[in-house]
Amino acid sequence: MITKPDKNKLRKKRHARVRNRISGTAECPRLNVFRSNTHIYAQLIDDVAGVTLASASSNEESISGTKVEQATAVGKLIAERGAEKGLKAVVFDRGGYIYHGRVKALAEAARENGLEF
Repeated sequence: MITKPDKNKLRKKRHARVRNRISGTAECPRLNVFRSNTHIYAQLIDDVAGVTLASASSNEESISGTKVEQATAVGKLIAERGAEKGLKAVVFDRGGYIYHGRVKALAEAARENGLEF
């Protein structure tokens, strides 16, 4: 019997390949994106110390609208929270997702609001 490939397993393989090449530091953290069916999450991570410096998600009460609008709001929010901590430059980690739709909306909103990548 032929089975369908597990989409999440394939995404995790792609993400592992990307993570072999990129890493975040305290000066230039990694902007990690996780996308579920209903929500989108973003974190600024210092991989050297193993800590999350800032985070934002679409399940916060102040964020509503369509999924793309929520992703744009999360991008703006993560950029603001990064600026509060004095972070300007980041390394973008799309998490194995295609740079399209919600992931692209989050990235562009973060760029427009002060993060450089």
